[in-house]
Amino acid sequence: MIPFTPESVLFSIGPVTVYWYGVMYAVGLAAVWFVLSAEARRRGLDTGILANGMIIVAIAALAGGRAYHVIDQWQLYKDDPVRIFLPPYAGLGAFGGLITGTIAGVAYARYKKQPVLVWTDVAMPGVLVMQAFARWGNFFNQELYGPPTNLPWGIAIDCAHRIPAYPCEAYPFATTHFQPLFLYESLSGAIGAIVLLWVARRFPARLLAGDIALLVVAWYSTTRFLLEPLRADNWLFDGIPTASIISGVLAAGAIAILLLRHLLHRARRAGEVETGEVDRTMASAGADARGTDTSAAEAPGAEASGTETPAVGEPTGAESPADPVEPDAGILT
Repeated sequence: MIPFTPESVLFSIGPVTVYWYGVMYAVGLAAVWFVLSAEARRRGLDTGILANGMIIVAIAALAGGRAYHVIDQWQLYKDDPVRIFLPPYAGLGAFGGLITGTIAGVAYARYKKQPVLVWTDVAMPGVLVMQAFARWGNFFNQELYGPPTNLPWGIAIDCAHRIPAYPCEAYPFATTHFQPLFLYESLSGAIGAIVLLWVARRFPARLLAGDIALLVVAWYSTTRFLLEPLRADNWLFDGIPTASIISGVLAAGAIAILLLRHLLHRARRAGEVETGEVDRTMASAGADARGTDTSAAEAPGAEASGTETPAVGEPTGAESPADPVEPDAGILT
C-alpha cells in the first residue's frame, strides 16, 4: 500500500502558486513536442507547422477538456459557477480535449494545405504521450481513483478529497486504500505510444494514411471503456457512464473504419491487378495479330509479290521477244 498523500502545490512565491497539476501538464506538452517533432522529421514534414499547430491544439484541448470536466462534475460548480473560469484549472476531461483538439488540428492542417491524414498519424500518438505524463497531476490532486482495494499499489486518499461514495466514516483513512485509476491510464498511454510508434516504423508499407490515428482512438477508448466502471463519480446518461458510451462508440467506430478502409483498399488493388492483366493480355494478342499480318505480307509467292507466274513457254520480264539472244561467247571461233 502507498500510505502517504501528496500535496497539490509545488511552491508559492508571493501571490503566485505553482501546482503539480500544471507542472505535469507542462511536462506532458514537452514530451509530446519531443516525440511528435521526431515523427514529423522522419516523415519529411515541416516542424514549424507542428510548433504552431501544437499551440492551437493545446488551447483548444484545454478549453474542451475543461468544458467536459465541468459538465461531468457539475455538482462541484453549480453553487459557484465563477470557479469554472478561475485558476487553478485542476479538472480536465480527456474526451473533451480529444474532440476539440482534433477539430482544431484538422482545421489548421487544412488551412495550411497540408496532408490531413498524414498529420493525424503524426499528432495523435501525442494524446497517449500526454496521458502518460499528465495523469500524474491527478495523483497530486488526489483524484481519479477507483473503489477500495487491498492491492499492493492501492493509494491513500485523505478525507478532504473523498467523493461522497467513500466517506471517511465508512472507509477510515488509516485502513482504506483505493484503485489508482490515474496510474492505469498513465501506463496505458505510455505502452500505447511506444507500441503504435513502433508499428508506424516497422510496417509502413502495410499502413494507410490515417491508420495510426484510428489505432490511437481505439487504444485510448478501449482503456477508458475498461476503467470507467471503476469510477463512482462519473457523468451518467440514463444510468450509464457517459464516458463508457463515448469510448465504446469511438473504439468500435475506429476499428470498423480501419477494417473497412483496408478491405476497400485490397479490393481496389485486386481490381487494378486484374485490369492490368487484361490489358497486358489484350496488348499481347494485338501484337501477335500484327505479327501474323506482317509475316503474311512478307511471305514469298505470287500473291505476296504481286507478280503473276508466267505460263510455260511464255517470255518473262527477263526475256523480251524484241531482244535477240546473244550467242554464248564460248562458241565463237
